[in-house]
Amino acid sequence: MRKPWVVGVLAGLLLLGACGDPSSGPESAPPPVPSAPKASSTTHQRPAATPEAETDTEAEPNTGAGTGTKAAPAQHARPTVLYLGDSLAMENQKVLGGLMRDELKARYTSAPYSGTTLCDYLEGTGEDSLVPSKDKAAALVRTLRPDFVVLQFWGNAWDYTPCMDGIAYDTARDKYFARYTADARRLTDQIAGAAGGDRPKVVWVLQGPDPMTPDRVRRVNAIYERQAAASGDMLADAGKAVSPASARYTWSQYLPCTAYEREHSAYCTQPSSGRTALHIDDDYLHFCLVPTTSTPKPCPVRSPGILRITRAITRAVAAQLD
Repeated sequence: MRKPWVVGVLAGLLLLGACGDPSSGPESAPPPVPSAPKASSTTHQRPAATPEAETDTEAEPNTGAGTGTKAAPAQHARPTVLYLGDSLAMENQKVLGGLMRDELKARYTSAPYSGTTLCDYLEGTGEDSLVPSKDKAAALVRTLRPDFVVLQFWGNAWDYTPCMDGIAYDTARDKYFARYTADARRLTDQIAGAAGGDRPKVVWVLQGPDPMTPDRVRRVNAIYERQAAASGDMLADAGKAVSPASARYTWSQYLPCTAYEREHSAYCTQPSSGRTALHIDDDYLHFCLVPTTSTPKPCPVRSPGILRITRAITRAVAAQLD
């Protein structure tokens, strides 16, 4: 019984190559219906970025998924939302954009880069970063003047991300958490400085369970919680939406279908057993129900985990507009 698990874990570790060390991130999108769950991996090659930051000048396919939140009031009729992050944000970006536009009438821009950490989005990192200068958080804030900056980072570290200076969770845990804490503060400060007096709300997305390093994710989320509290920002507990109801940090490949998923069969992958797949068999990290590719891009199939995560983010933003 242990062999399939070991094989799956090893595949997951290889998959993380394009994301980070046993602490990385994914991608997103809508259209087709998922086939039988299979896993998503990452390869050992330089994580590619979105070709250009996606803005709401580009048509966004309707996901057919409402958030259950009411429309923003008139004075907030069109909030401007900027979405940054790693491979999880990469796979999520089109679905989130569709929800933000449909539910909140938002002006939306996304600029995720697979394999990144918080420090990649800091100005001043130069060539020691996977994010080009034009897509640094502060640069985009100066250009777009967003009302919300949504940050989704799973906790990449490994020495493939140059700005982390080789600090990884597996080899230097204290330094890893200290670095994330410092970078969360610096990134918040740079966003505030770039905005001037009209500061956007930073939305820290809390991550879901990790079967390999469960305590790491818990502590990374705690860093985001402390930073949000210190700077008067906000949280979106998207990770709770992909966790068992009674076990927030217990990883599961399948969860019971929600009422929405039962009503929309594309999102309840195993209706006979009343459960749905969050991950494919050989990728415990990503939520896209097809394998990741060597060139990172939004998820091309309907994936329940992605919809759950993006609905949670959309609800958190909507709550601020009430």
